[in-house]
Amino acid sequence: MDNKLQNQMCDLETGICGPVEEEETGLIDFGQPNKTITLYYVTDPICSHCWALEPVLRRFVEQYGSYFKFQTVMGGLLEKWNDGPIDPANGIYKPSDVAGHWREVGEYSRMPIDGSLMIDNPVQSSYPPSRVFKVIQSQINEEKANEYMRRAREALFVFNQNISSDAVLIEIVNGMGLDGEAIIQKSAEPSAKQALNEDFALARSLGARGFPSIILVIEDMKGVKIVGGQPLEKYVDGLQRLLGDVPQAKHQPLLADLLKKEQLLFSKEIEVMYEVDQEQIAVFAEKELSGQSYETKEILGERYYTFTKNEGL
Repeated sequence: MDNKLQNQMCDLETGICGPVEEEETGLIDFGQPNKTITLYYVTDPICSHCWALEPVLRRFVEQYGSYFKFQTVMGGLLEKWNDGPIDPANGIYKPSDVAGHWREVGEYSRMPIDGSLMIDNPVQSSYPPSRVFKVIQSQINEEKANEYMRRAREALFVFNQNISSDAVLIEIVNGMGLDGEAIIQKSAEPSAKQALNEDFALARSLGARGFPSIILVIEDMKGVKIVGGQPLEKYVDGLQRLLGDVPQAKHQPLLADLLKKEQLLFSKEIEVMYEVDQEQIAVFAEKELSGQSYETKEILGERYYTFTKNEGL
């Protein structure tokens, strides 16, 4: 693993991805009281470091999610490409320059990223898929919106599809059993744009300057902010600081149950969830999925697992 690529985030104001420069964790006073712990996950559909965080974040939510309400907040990474250089220090002048950076993130995290569409058919804005997220979040629920976010990121990073395209977004939403055309049409309305702007304002009020940022806020409005992709222990420690006691982890779900819920899991995600070495994943999965009808495939040098259609997924 290239150490220089660890603990990175995508900057909200510049759109540049680089090392975290602010304090990773810190107690923040947000003023007005609240009665529960809320985890605000400030992110963006095209944030490569957010994609890299998925294995750790999933385990944290699965094992400690009973302590908090999870709320995803859109941060607005890319409204549009400008004419001038975006990040000349890192060689990013145009969309095609993003491809190499994304591949590096995919290689060190082992959450695969193709990235070549940024050369051939680049994403022009992260706002369209963000507005779709807000429509699903408001009209259906947070869980379904997060499912959409996962499918959108798979489409973009792994399967090289342009998620700023209406046609691609319609296909993703239809694949979730929803009315893709109606939701994408709704996402173009002023109400969806207003909802997205409200998320941007919330992200600013939480002090989020880049992605991924996780802010845990408790009833006395004290908060812990954790910036960039961090190991599981950082998130558990942040939760403990708010609780004043060691949180108790739930048992990990059975792999068969997790795979049915998530539909697709990469080897790295299984390794992190169950603390299994990469070399032992095939044996572990065969044992845990015994009697299940599943498929093992490989893409960009990484193995992934899905249930076959006859499992009703």
